[in-house]
Amino acid sequence: MPEQKKQVGGGRALFGDFAPKMAALTDDVLFDDVWNRPELSARDRSLVTVAVLTAQGNTEQLGFHLGRAVENGVTQEELIEAIIHVMLYSGWPRGMAAMGVAKNLFTDDK
Repeated sequence: MPEQKKQVGGGRALFGDFAPKMAALTDDVLFDDVWNRPELSARDRSLVTVAVLTAQGNTEQLGFHLGRAVENGVTQEELIEAIIHVMLYSGWPRGMAAMGVAKNLFTDDK
């Protein structure tokens, strides 16, 4: 497997002064440990994360992770296809909401 860019979280930047433990768990456990484990590539982890956020209807975090997925080598077309695939298993409204986030991120049609 080719070497990949180290995944870094932004918990301390967002909440370090307000909720330092949450920031530390986000940066040190979720990103520094889990996202950088060699068993899955960052690209694969991004696809899994987008799928889970779509399935749960969690659009608040989806925009960030769609952008992270692109940084990790997932194409816009692959992300659209992943959302369509997940929608058929998790529910139409969640898929429509996720696609709205993707459209807002990837187009000027906001």
